Order: sequence, then C-alpha cells, then structure tokens
Amino acid sequence: MKKPSPPKRSNIYLPENTFERWTADQLKVETEWEQCLFVDCNFTEADLRHKRFIDCRFERCNLSLATLTGAGLQGVQFIECKLTGVQFAACQDMLFSVDFDKCQLHYASFAGKKLRGTSFRHCSCTEADFTQADLSNASFAHATLGRAIFHYTQLSGADFTTATDFTIDPENNPLRSARFTVAGLVGLVGKYDLVIE
Repeated sequence: MKKPSPPKRSNIYLPENTFERWTADQLKVETEWEQCLFVDCNFTEADLRHKRFIDCRFERCNLSLATLTGAGLQGVQFIECKLTGVQFAACQDMLFSVDFDKCQLHYASFAGKKLRGTSFRHCSCTEADFTQADLSNASFAHATLGRAIFHYTQLSGADFTTATDFTIDPENNPLRSARFTVAGLVGLVGKYDLVIE
C-alpha cells in the first residue's frame, strides 16, 4: 500500500507575514512565528533561544552563529541562506523539520537530529557535523561535503549521487540502499588506501 504524500507546503505568504531586511532586534517582539517569510534579513549571532518557527521560510538571510538552544523549527525552509556555525543540534527535537536549498552550512551541527528525508540541495556543508544523526532518505543533490563528519550516522536510502567531497566510513555508518555513483565510491573506501583507476 502506497504511503500518502505529506501535504504540500504553501509558497504563498500574506503581506503582513512577510518581513524584509529585518535585524535580530526586530525578532524579539514575538516568541512564535507561523507561516512567515523572512527575506534578506541579517540575523547574524541572533539570540533565537526558545523561539518557535512553524512553516516559515528564510530567503537570502544570514543566520551565521545564531543561537538556537531550545528553539522549535517545524517545517522551516532555508533558501540561499548563510548558516555558518549554527548548532541545529540544540533545537527542540519535537516536530523538528528543516529543508535547505543553496545554503552555506559550514561548521553547522546536526549531531543526533532526526533528519529523515531532509534535502540539502546545492548546499556547501564544509565541516558540518552529522554525528549520530538520522539522515535516512536524505538528499544531498549537488552538495559539497568537504570534511563533513559522518560518525554512526544513519544513511539508509540517502542520495549522494551528485554530492562531492564526502568521506564516509561504511563500517560505522549504516548505508543500506544509499545511492552513490561509481566516482563517489572513492569517498567510501578512502581509509583503505586503495588505488582506484
């Protein structure tokens, strides 16, 4: 029996729920944001502790080093955002759901998070930490993963066919049904010091 598809998220945001060029100070007025669109905002080093974002989208925003301790991210999309050093691992686990497209996720941490089916399309994930995360069926379409950490990470069904620069140890990361190209296999056997021609 085919599993029903999840409801499609709306891409339409009401004008009163669209916020352009905001700074972190303007986010202090509320603790919960629902169906909001944030565009070209500078939230660098913003204190977002214990705030909730539900079905929100961030476009071309800078959230580098933002503090997310206890924050709720439910159905949140990040498009062309800078998220350097963001500790997603500190977010609430309940209903945690995020999606990334063309984002910079350098040094971001997703350690221990459930990210089943999450997309990291065209993202740069240099030195991102995915230790003990559940990335079952995740998509890394055209993502660069230089020095990203995969350690006891659930990768069953994940798609790495167009990802680059990854190193994954198949001995401590479950990879059942994960997808790779022949060229990508180098990232799986690097520790064996093989010569692949």
